[in-house]
Amino acid sequence: MDLGIAGRKAIVCASSQGLGRGCAHRLAEAGCEVVINGRDRAKLEATAAELRQATGAKIIAVAADVASPDGQKALFAACPEPDILVNNNAGPPFRDFRDLDRQKMIDGVVANMIVAIELIQKAIDPMVQKKFGRIVNITSGSVKMPLFGLDLSSGARAGLTAFLAGVARSVAAANVTINFMLPGIFDTDRFRSNVVATSKKRGVSYDDALAQNIESVPARRLGTPDEFGATCAFLCSAQAGYITGQNFLIDGGRFPGAF
Repeated sequence: MDLGIAGRKAIVCASSQGLGRGCAHRLAEAGCEVVINGRDRAKLEATAAELRQATGAKIIAVAADVASPDGQKALFAACPEPDILVNNNAGPPFRDFRDLDRQKMIDGVVANMIVAIELIQKAIDPMVQKKFGRIVNITSGSVKMPLFGLDLSSGARAGLTAFLAGVARSVAAANVTINFMLPGIFDTDRFRSNVVATSKKRGVSYDDALAQNIESVPARRLGTPDEFGATCAFLCSAQAGYITGQNFLIDGGRFPGAF
């Protein structure tokens, strides 16, 4: 399927690996020029080379922390007027809410709410002027199904969702869409590191801890970054212009609800 976005310019945050990389790959495959981002320069450059070889697309690597003003400046220096913006940032680690002091809470809100808003502030007016823009925010399944220990992540990401709900409606007439992707359990390095931590905490083997996670998913498997990226690319497509302000839960059926 031709997504109608060949030649469009995209910024994909936190895309040297995992879900962000899956999104960058699928956008590049669709013919976009893609700015990828990460803090580990060596890993980022390796990813850029692999994506260029796999897709033939123009891939620009920007090693930077998107949470910092300098990092954001570097992203927009590489792509001053993106047509597509995919917001992504790692969430805070599992932690009992009693252990959260004020600074930890502020840091979590900055990373998982404020940074995305700042990037959208920089990108949205040129999108409105050009009558095309696609903004996808990668949040978490915990926005709909909060988990103890991920309270800060759930709260900050839910705040971002509510904040942008009105913004999405304000720019819809200009063919600018803002949507959210809520991942469940995906096969990423971050997820596997969480399995390691869980296995140690519970005193069980890694394989047993992994099996318990998979058992909680009706699909009986982990999601893949590639299939996540395919959904992201569709939301950024020309055909998705009538979809905005929506939350797409991608979790293999793990959330036990009808709506």
